[in-house]
Amino acid sequence: MADLIPVSFAEFGNKRWRRPATLAHGRQEVLVGLSLPEMFKAVTCLPLAFAPQGEAFVPVAVLGLKSCQNLFVAPDGRWLGEYVPAALRAYPFRLLQDQNGQQLLGFDRESGLLTEADQPGEPFFEAEGKPAAVIQELLVFLSQMEQGRKQAVSLSALLRQHGLIQPWPVQVQGPDGKEAALEGLFRVDEAALRTLPLEALGALRDAGAFPLMYCQLLSMQHLGRLAQLAEALARAEQAAPLPLTPDAQELDLSFLNHDGAIKLGGVR
Repeated sequence: MADLIPVSFAEFGNKRWRRPATLAHGRQEVLVGLSLPEMFKAVTCLPLAFAPQGEAFVPVAVLGLKSCQNLFVAPDGRWLGEYVPAALRAYPFRLLQDQNGQQLLGFDRESGLLTEADQPGEPFFEAEGKPAAVIQELLVFLSQMEQGRKQAVSLSALLRQHGLIQPWPVQVQGPDGKEAALEGLFRVDEAALRTLPLEALGALRDAGAFPLMYCQLLSMQHLGRLAQLAEALARAEQAAPLPLTPDAQELDLSFLNHDGAIKLGGVR
């Protein structure tokens, strides 16, 4: 579990941090929350669903078939998809809130990416105590993502109010030939949407809820990719010990039709 502490000059003024070289830190993240703007990119390659969070529903990317196994992270830490959720790209940073509701930038002290001032890495602060440019950019980026997340949660509540969110009992065939059940997921109720009164449809339209619904519905075509990734990773595990090395058996990922490259050059 992440040990998040606020980024302050007192705590990090003489420290540096390193960017993660891979997405290995996301290996156990099976459901990753998404902001509304993210869904327009994630819909092209990831299955999306709604997950309960307290009394609300949040849009999530579904990244695995069982607990603690993100199928989009290869044994060597490569990302096996076109879009990486913002929460994984921003690691080891995450947004926090103080007791007054003010947004703070948090850093995962257990990430192994914290270094001393005389070691390689990027400074948290400039010499005069001002946050470094990349730290300021990260705070803006995560603040924008949080705003988009709240917007998505608000629209999800509106869908629920109109009876448009239903349980999604997903069954996907795993690499062993057995059916893998994904529990606790929800989806848009298409049948209820088709019979919704015009007045309710107008309210959803005016609120901007239609893109959220369409993204979730269209993304369900990517469920098969989870089964394909599970099979490819199972073959790799049988062919070579983990972690994957340059001389070990490579994953057969031709079905993805892309290079699987990971973009770590920026935070946007």
